[in-house]
This record gives sequence, structure tokens and C-alpha cells, in this order.
Amino acid sequence: MSTHEAHDAVDVIRTKRDGGRLSDAQVDWVVDAYTRGVVADEQMSALAMAILLNGMDRAEISRWTAAMIASGERMDFSSLSRPTADKHSTGGVGDKITLPLAPLVAACGVAVPQLSGRGLGHTGGTLDKLEAIPGWRAALSNDEMMRQLEDVGAVICQAGSGLAPADRKLYALRDVTGTVEAIPLIASSIMSKKIAEGTGALVLDVKVGSGAFMKDAERAGELARTMVALGTDAGVHTVALLTDMSTPLGLTAGNALEVRESVEVLAGGGPQDVVDLTLALAREMLAGAGRGDVDPADALRDGRAMDAWRRMIAAQGGDPDAPLPVARETEHVLAPADGVLLELDALAVGVAAWRLGAGRARKEDPVQAGAGVELHAKPGTVVRAGEPLMTLHTDTPERFARAREALADAVAIAPEGSRPADRPLVIDRVAAG
Repeated sequence: MSTHEAHDAVDVIRTKRDGGRLSDAQVDWVVDAYTRGVVADEQMSALAMAILLNGMDRAEISRWTAAMIASGERMDFSSLSRPTADKHSTGGVGDKITLPLAPLVAACGVAVPQLSGRGLGHTGGTLDKLEAIPGWRAALSNDEMMRQLEDVGAVICQAGSGLAPADRKLYALRDVTGTVEAIPLIASSIMSKKIAEGTGALVLDVKVGSGAFMKDAERAGELARTMVALGTDAGVHTVALLTDMSTPLGLTAGNALEVRESVEVLAGGGPQDVVDLTLALAREMLAGAGRGDVDPADALRDGRAMDAWRRMIAAQGGDPDAPLPVARETEHVLAPADGVLLELDALAVGVAAWRLGAGRARKEDPVQAGAGVELHAKPGTVVRAGEPLMTLHTDTPERFARAREALADAVAIAPEGSRPADRPLVIDRVAAG
């Protein structure tokens, strides 16, 4: 059986291998043919490596992203009575911001369709966190999602398999071929799903530091600029904030632990860094959706954000009043000396939480709702030798030893009077233009 194809995979690979730019027709064909199974995995692997080594220009990445969107369905929120805005974080440790952010922005009159994922490795997944709430379910039909957006104004749910199927296939391939780090492929992966999701405004939280996917600010900035350009080219109002992920966000890393902290923020309390970042992202989302005159801090203070949270959780079968799961076993990690906590490494805390059972090594692994790390001090705090710096939580105490190993070099304590490096939470803002 022979089928006539418009292009040849080897020609496309050679073009990029030799540093050329792919034509629109080549891009359209190769993404579609790979989705259809005409281009083999080993051919797409070779192309992905050529892209990693030789890059792509703005027009090429835009076309690649558009081709990935065209591989699946697009959602349409134009029938809603209010504008839509969404946020995407590149992932970090203790990054529970979606939980308070979605109901907060909804309480300010903008609908938030937050299609989220599960955690893999040391960065926690938003759906895993919410599944710690008894009864809450992640899978909604499109009709259920639209109804909830109209009634409640916010939904956090699992992305349907219909959005950018080319991305799902390519993502799995990048993982096993050492091509995850290619900025054109990261940017088009994230943005194909977000643009297909059909939101009017998008705010990107691009993390920088040890606990982030991007360790240095220069590469994170390049990723942010690339994604803002892609969103802008597709007609989505897109802004990116570069934010610090050298130390965990808030005082918890783990599923139920992070839900508890998110509820504290919605109640008007919670750790200052979580509140500050939630408000910074909320302001960007509201401005992008044309509601820049609304101050989200008011909705945290007067209980409207909490009301929206309760309605959002209940709409998805969850009981907002149910006690959250608690791990069966805990152990303290004690401060080794008196002084000032100078550093608390985000990656080490993320790996410890993962080893305690809060995360998964393979997509199909279960997670423990109660597992994770609770912090009792953040950089800048004066600590005393022998006092708890952290509490480790797990149902399986044989995991404690491996978690402690991850934390062996996580902490730096300096003599009193020392000050940690001054790292602003929001490092930079990237907008179109």
C-alpha cells in the first residue's frame, strides 16, 4: 500500500539539521503526519534534536504552534457572560497559587477556565492537590465545564484529550530523547494547549531557580519572551512574570498540606509570599481581561474569594467543610545550629516531598494525599539549634530516610545579623511590544 504524501520526513529533518528554516508547508505537514502516524517516532526524535541544537525563529515557532493546535479541537468561551483569563505556571515547589487564584479572579468578575495537570517528579500537580479534598473530581465534560464557568466563574479540571493531541504524542517522545529542554518545543507545547483552550487573556508564571525547570534567569527570560510572542501572534492578550523559585513558595509542599495553606490565604491569612504572588497574578489576569479597575485584595479581605472557592469545590463534588487527609506519621528535621536561615533549597524540599509520597515517578503511580513537607522557617528567620525547621509527613515511615537524604544540603545557617540574598519574588515582567 503506498500513499502519496506532500513532503518527505527526511527532507524536513535535513533542512533543520543543516540550520535552515522550515517552510510553513513543511511545518504543517510534519506535525499533521506525525499525529497521523505517517512520520515515525525515530524521525520526529531526529527533528526534535535538530530543533534543540539549531533553534527556530519566531515565525517558525508560531507556525509550529498553530499546527499543533490544528491537530485537535478548540474551545470557545464567547457564549459566557463575562471575559475569560487563565494562568499557566512552569511549575515549582509549594506552587499552590492556582488554588486561591482561580476563585479570587472569579470573585472579581472574570471567568477562569483552568485546565490543569498532574504532578510528575518534584513539582506537584494542581489536580493531585485538589483530589485531597473528599469527593472532588477532576474530570468534567465540556458542558459541565461551561455551566460551571457561567454559574461559579471558575473551574479547575483535567484537560480533555481533544486539545492539541500532537503535543501529547510529542511530549512523551521529548521525555525519552533528551529534547525536553528545547525552548521552541517547550513554548509551543505550553502555548498550543493554552491557545486551543480559547481563553481571552493569559498570564504566564515562569519560575526561575533551583526548584524550577529553568535554573537561570536568562533562559527563563527567553522562554517567557517566546511564549508571550506566541500568544500575541495568536490574538491572546499574554503577559509573563518571571518569579523566584530558589526557595519553596509558602510553608508547605504536598497535596493536602497545600490545600490547607490555600484556604488560609482565601480566609485573609496565609504566608506573605503566597498572598503577594496570588495578588500579582490576579492583577495581571484582571487587567488582561479588561477589569484592571478592580482590586483583588478587597475580595480576599471581604470573603468573596472564599465564597467562590466553596462554590467551585462543591460544583465538582467536593466537600469544602470536610477535614483534609492527614499523614499517619511525622518526623521533625531539626536546626543544626543557632543563627539565621540563609538558604532553604526549593529543589531539595520538592524531592523530599516527592520521596515522602506526595509525587509520582511514573504517570500511573498513586500519590498520598497527606504526604509532604511543612516548613517552620523561611530564609531570613532566626533559628535555634534543636528546634524543628521542618516536619516531614507520610503514611509510609520507611520513606523518611530517603527524604532526609534529599534534605542533607538543603539548609544554610549563618551567624545572627547575617541577611539572605535579596531575591525579589517577581524578578521581571514580559509583555508584547
